[in-house]
Amino acid sequence: MLLKIVREGLGRTIALGDALTRPRAMKRSPEEQARVAKEVQSLALYQFYACPFCIKVRRAMHRLNLPIETRDVNRHPVYRAELEQNAGKVMVPCLRIDGDDGSQWMLESGDIIAYLDERYGTTG
Repeated sequence: MLLKIVREGLGRTIALGDALTRPRAMKRSPEEQARVAKEVQSLALYQFYACPFCIKVRRAMHRLNLPIETRDVNRHPVYRAELEQNAGKVMVPCLRIDGDDGSQWMLESGDIIAYLDERYGTTG
């Protein structure tokens, strides 16, 4: 119980630090941003608000100006069940990527950030 309280307090402190030091969002033309916004509708980030690794991914999403839906699995049992059933475990962050051939569930913050950087990190 004490560990959970400490972890939550530390996570919220990191979240506050993130809010105060957030990087600038990437600038795109209105047309390009609209295209990106439409494309990321097929993505969803399953996360905990105060998880440091989730904060790291959300910072990358902000830096890349990606309006990806976030799904807090601590607050919404439906999202938790979806994550456990499809990813095989409750581990966050997890990026759900919907495509023509179904959904892919990407775990690990570093892999998620690399995917987002590769796909959306350049303009042009």
